[in-house]
Amino acid sequence: MIKGQAAAGIALPPLPDDLRRQEAHAPVVEGEPVIAILARERQALDRANARQGRTTRFYDDLTSRFGTRR
Repeated sequence: MIKGQAAAGIALPPLPDDLRRQEAHAPVVEGEPVIAILARERQALDRANARQGRTTRFYDDLTSRFGTRR
């Protein structure tokens, strides 16, 4: 337990590893149709947006359990 946790009297759960991950851009392969590259980029964006949603739900769950929402 670290000093801040001891002072607060609570131990927060660890942030899931998935929520720390950065989403890479889709690879660009020379000679490949642009539409295929765009489709992969949109899939990457969908994954990033889903991760952001999970992060928000994780935070909202913490604030509701510990009563720290402003």
